[in-house]
Amino acid sequence: MQSIKLSVDAVVFGYDPEDGVSVLLITRKYEPFQKFWALPGGLVKNEESLEDAVRRELKEEAGMDVSYLEQLYSFGKPDRDPRNRVVSIAYYGLVRPKDYQISAQTDAEDVAWFNIKKLPRLAFDHKHIVDTAIKRLRGKMAYEPIGFELLDKKFPFSDLEKLYQSLLDRELDRRNFKKKIMAYGFLEELKERIQRGAGRPAKLYQFSKKTYFELKENGYNFDLFL
Repeated sequence: MQSIKLSVDAVVFGYDPEDGVSVLLITRKYEPFQKFWALPGGLVKNEESLEDAVRRELKEEAGMDVSYLEQLYSFGKPDRDPRNRVVSIAYYGLVRPKDYQISAQTDAEDVAWFNIKKLPRLAFDHKHIVDTAIKRLRGKMAYEPIGFELLDKKFPFSDLEKLYQSLLDRELDRRNFKKKIMAYGFLEELKERIQRGAGRPAKLYQFSKKTYFELKENGYNFDLFL
């Protein structure tokens, strides 16, 4: 007789200009993997959708209400949970940590942001899930201009460069990157300037969602790394 349980896990990435890219983790209160850090998640209730389940788990375990999460992948190795056979549907999202007040709830003992380069030992197969999410995020950035919501409404171009370098974990050809981004037309140069440090005031830009969605409707080809 088949006996498979269904769960959800949430890989919530955070971006901060000073701290780089981090991921939200909770400390498990109960066995298995008691006291281990893990992704927020849990079993799906009979009456709820996968999306409702992952949002509920984030709210219950981390006190977070994330507006947008994208389905990542399904993880179903028979031995991934020592208690029983559990298939997990993982979701991922990208947020600004400063926009949230996180707090441990229900079966979570603690909750915190960890830089993706300095992760603790994780419960279950959650390291594999995080690695899969990082790979997906970096792949998506090459063909879709994501992450603008992580910047201020008006920002110097250097902030956008820093965002991409942090998420991709590599240096960019700054001149070529700017040339490609500006060629798409969804970044508006403003007359305003900002003074940071002792250098010259930097130009400010803003992302035009209207132009971006018009381009999508017309079937534009976005590829930063051609």
